[in-house]
Amino acid sequence: MIKVGIVGGTGYTGVELLRILAAHPEVQLTCITSRKEDGLPVAEMYPSLRGRVSLAFSSPDNTRLGDCDVVFFATPHGVAMSQARELLASGVKIIDLAADFRIKNVAEFEKWYGIPHTCPDLLEGAVYGLPELQREAIRSSRLIGNPGCYPTTMQLGYYPFLKAGLINPGQLIADCKSGVSGAGRKAEIGTLFSEASDNLKAYSVAGHRHVPETLEQLRKMTNASVGLVFTPHLIPMIRGMHSTLYATLNHPVSNDELQQLVEDTYRNEPFVDVMPFASHPETRSVRGSNTLRISLHRPGNGTTLIILVVQDNLMKGASGQAVQCMNLMSGLPETVGLTQLPILP
Repeated sequence: MIKVGIVGGTGYTGVELLRILAAHPEVQLTCITSRKEDGLPVAEMYPSLRGRVSLAFSSPDNTRLGDCDVVFFATPHGVAMSQARELLASGVKIIDLAADFRIKNVAEFEKWYGIPHTCPDLLEGAVYGLPELQREAIRSSRLIGNPGCYPTTMQLGYYPFLKAGLINPGQLIADCKSGVSGAGRKAEIGTLFSEASDNLKAYSVAGHRHVPETLEQLRKMTNASVGLVFTPHLIPMIRGMHSTLYATLNHPVSNDELQQLVEDTYRNEPFVDVMPFASHPETRSVRGSNTLRISLHRPGNGTTLIILVVQDNLMKGASGQAVQCMNLMSGLPETVGLTQLPILP
């Protein structure tokens, strides 16, 4: 059994990890930390876990994380890097759901996140945890930077076409929408029910923290310069993400060839569903699952390619993807514990 610890188990990604791992046949939940909720049984905070999780939250100061095989950090940016060195020295494998180990460029990280990176040397050995593109590196890694939710949709959407040289890398446009849970479990005016309900708004239009992460990964897919316009929106639902990606075709190609390319790219990927050409994937079709769905459109058979991508922002966009990485790092089939069907309605 894999002994698992979770640092920061009180937020949405933390409880999603608990939901997945409590039913994982190869996992023994060992500890869940929260300084504020020290001693509180997990099931009292989250009644959905009654009868499945018997642990209580414990203060990080009194928790032996070094006894775990794998530790997930479901914490704000900066927490994982403060503990990573000691845990790695103890033989623990780390999966960080924040941004501490996503971006190799330290200056870019510090610019966008406003905090110093305290262990830049560890970045050399960190692996970006997008299994569809980094599977073999993840298998042998001990330190994973779990991708952001928006970047997952953008990378998997654009990858087949950038790799094949079929689209102009300098003119990528991503119009993305996320449910309110993507903002985390905290009290903020903008995510109050009466503020977010019956409302739709763009945010961080001038620049979002996921831009440098996405650009760094997209640049690995092509030798040409990459230009990305990314506009995120907050949509009035709890969970779910819909990304509408635009690109300009730079070679004559048929719709059948475009469809075949994306189908061939993801044919053996258990969590990527390529839908028929001109389909309209819905966020509810992936709710509660680790599945990401992709479909292609080409208005008027012109030079504009539209790629629609949907996922559950807390699953494939966060905790589900993190467990997918844990499975790979532990020598397990990556689908173990992640075969939940979407919830409908």
